[in-house]
Amino acid sequence: MVDQPGDGEYPEHWEADVVLRDGGTAHLRPIHPSDADAVQAFHTGQSQNSIYMRFFTFKARLSTKELKRFTEVDYKDRVALVITFGGEILGIGRYDRLDDPAEAEVAFNIADVHQGRGIGSILLEHLAAAAHENGIRRFTAEVLPENRKMLMVFADAGYDVKRHFDDGVVSLEFNIGPTERSRAVMESREHRAEARSVRDLLTPSSIAVIGASRKWGTVGHQLLEHIIEGGFPGPVYAINPEALELAGMMSFGKLSEVPDPVQLAVIAVPYTEVPGVVDDCAAAGVKGLVIASAGFADDGERGLLRQRDLVRKARANGMRVIGPSSLGILNTHPDVCLNASMAPAMPRRGGLGLFSQSAAIGVSLYAASSRRRLGLSTFLSAGNRADVSGNDLMQFWEDDADTTAVGLYLESIGNPRKFSRIARRLARTKPVVVAKSETMGLRLPPGHAVRTTQAPAGALDSMMRQSGVIRVETIEQLMDVSQIVAGQPLPAGPGLAIFSNSMALGKVVADSAEAHGLAVHGIVTDVDLDAGMSLALPALRRSLEDTLASDAVHAVVAALLPARGLTVDSIAGVLAECSVAAGKPVIAAFTGILDASVYVEGMVGAGDRAVPCFSNPGAAVAALAAVVRYSEWLARDPGNFVEPPGCDPEGAGMLLDELLHDVDGAELKALDAASTASLLAHYGIPVLPSAGFESEDEAVAAADSLGWPVALKTTDPALRHRLDLGGVRLDIEDADSLRRNIEQMRRSLAPYGSRSLEVQSMAPVGQACTFRAIEDPLLGPVISFGLAGDAVNLLDDWAHRVPPLSAADVKDFVRGPRAARKLLGYQGLPAVDMDALEDLAGRLAWMKDNHPEIALVEFNPVLCGAQGLAILAAEIRIGNAARRTDSARRAMLG
Repeated sequence: MVDQPGDGEYPEHWEADVVLRDGGTAHLRPIHPSDADAVQAFHTGQSQNSIYMRFFTFKARLSTKELKRFTEVDYKDRVALVITFGGEILGIGRYDRLDDPAEAEVAFNIADVHQGRGIGSILLEHLAAAAHENGIRRFTAEVLPENRKMLMVFADAGYDVKRHFDDGVVSLEFNIGPTERSRAVMESREHRAEARSVRDLLTPSSIAVIGASRKWGTVGHQLLEHIIEGGFPGPVYAINPEALELAGMMSFGKLSEVPDPVQLAVIAVPYTEVPGVVDDCAAAGVKGLVIASAGFADDGERGLLRQRDLVRKARANGMRVIGPSSLGILNTHPDVCLNASMAPAMPRRGGLGLFSQSAAIGVSLYAASSRRRLGLSTFLSAGNRADVSGNDLMQFWEDDADTTAVGLYLESIGNPRKFSRIARRLARTKPVVVAKSETMGLRLPPGHAVRTTQAPAGALDSMMRQSGVIRVETIEQLMDVSQIVAGQPLPAGPGLAIFSNSMALGKVVADSAEAHGLAVHGIVTDVDLDAGMSLALPALRRSLEDTLASDAVHAVVAALLPARGLTVDSIAGVLAECSVAAGKPVIAAFTGILDASVYVEGMVGAGDRAVPCFSNPGAAVAALAAVVRYSEWLARDPGNFVEPPGCDPEGAGMLLDELLHDVDGAELKALDAASTASLLAHYGIPVLPSAGFESEDEAVAAADSLGWPVALKTTDPALRHRLDLGGVRLDIEDADSLRRNIEQMRRSLAPYGSRSLEVQSMAPVGQACTFRAIEDPLLGPVISFGLAGDAVNLLDDWAHRVPPLSAADVKDFVRGPRAARKLLGYQGLPAVDMDALEDLAGRLAWMKDNHPEIALVEFNPVLCGAQGLAILAAEIRIGNAARRTDSARRAMLG
């Protein structure tokens, strides 16, 4: 922590690394008194016009008094942020609170040579977040009319800006709370910047291999050899102080000796030498680093500290980092031909983009894709994933015309909320296949330094499903699905026809397909594949064409035993031609082939005429079923992210500020009934009234006020829903009955030590349900829904979702538990009011997404009737908000 004169402590959590519009990186932080000289240098380096635009007059230098005012702030009423590159200030943004404590005046100053890089927009986002943290809700600004660039910063930020012209100055005013449009603007800018950043890494104009070696088998030797043999067209420089010549080219002792600019540095030196190499790269203006060296986060706490220092230094000097412990990167585009990896050869060119974390998994992914003849567009092994992550790659792949499907193997996840929104957008245009372990998020593998989750089991998988991700568990399953989506048309539905030259095999495949939720429309076994090539293949083609012409058939699985005189390639060729002609996927499963030279696992055929083949028909059906589920998700109306009517997030935020004023550290505060009702009212969520009491007379008076009949309940959370233990008594119609029930209930609850009781208005009869929402350290807001009682208490039958939720997400959410069939009409009982249930779920999701200060919400029970519902009990706990991994400001994780 930096000591700071004035009222406030230096807010270290405001510091962030950011990606600029052109893909470069910089460091954003609060200003400090030690910045006085840098601020003066920044000022004197500005043009007269820029100084005039900022101060409405010309100042050749800032006075000592001005420097003191500008650099000594209290981080509450007066805040200033700077963006730096290599220690040099690129831009300054500040606010000063006005007489109205909810309002502040904001101003910016961007270095002339760095204008147009999006610095003003980033500063505005971070200033707004800092101001909101300090209770400020509105910004004002005064801008000269000719300062069009700054006017555009405000106009394009997505806020509802009010402006008026007075005395030659444009006055602006706007609320700084995140809006749907401001979030969309931020995400669009973030997408363009991060995609550009990754594109620069994967399409470098020149490469230096630092640690290149002439010793065969070393990492440095192989990296240099693979880059050259891969056909990279740009300059490649070998850096080794102990060699004059490497791979037939002159070697340089240091990067500074290279006569031309270097865009990408591939580093393979001992970890002790990496910091010095990063310094050399920063001095040389390198844009990206691929670090193959180990000895960082994989080396425990001391290695993690080395890794953080490395990333901090790289980002502060405009460089992205792949690794450490990276296997490398690949780009098969013919204009790039980049194999800066340990892969022995360039893979086939194709439409599949691959991402892995550890180098070991990267080797497995590369080997599996090569073995299956899958063509790749790009491949990146992130190693310890200290900087460049799967989120970054998805940003790039969304815009990459060469990539038609993507596959990611994840061992941990650093920013799941960001992953969710990027994947949801990407999956609308390209299939996203993700392999992860069942324990991902619960514990960290070696070399990974991110938060772990405390969310209920299944929450992370639910987040992926609602984002359209095709979720698998192993590398082999990832390849099974990838070989279908990378080259086959998507099925329009679950209708499946099965071709086989064995009725027994066809029936087994049909059983498997139906178990996976596919609808089997026929098993075709009348094709004689033993009739010879001249007769069998034309007959197979005619039968396939007729079958695929049916509107009920959306895909075909050909499960075939070996046939005399027919090769796998010849059969696959017919399947591929029929698939292309019909625009429907056709998948082959060749079983019983013993000849090791016959290739049956992967893509068989050439180019667009290749067909995905399997040796196991069960794997083929499982992969196809996963693709069908994705296709159905794609065809669904995604719904809109619309705030329910009657919500007041700003009012709820102000109430939470008041309620939290006496809460410190990790302490959680349980709200009383009145505060709970008040907070929920800001989101249009009513709770059935109740009243606690001490004496029987107070209970009768409360019942008179609420209206008879009433329910009598204990306030003990463990007992208040337990009719069997005497914790609830219903339909009490008069004062005498109420007095008798109070006496009896206190007697029956005495063994449990529970004496506190309350009366409550009677609710209409309905199905008891429960909602729960938490703030998870990894996932952020998580909401859960189930049917109250044994379904959730014994069977753990919950549905989980991670907000924000669209209307379609909400609809699926309340139908997610297995027991939810009871809500739709069950054994003669009427269906409940699903519209009312969805409305409550949507309001709870919206509230939890807006307010990380709310640590826990529980509605239990919620009685859902044929018309409407009633919340009988609500519990809310609040605390200091953990900083979410995805917020209304752009910041690189870590």
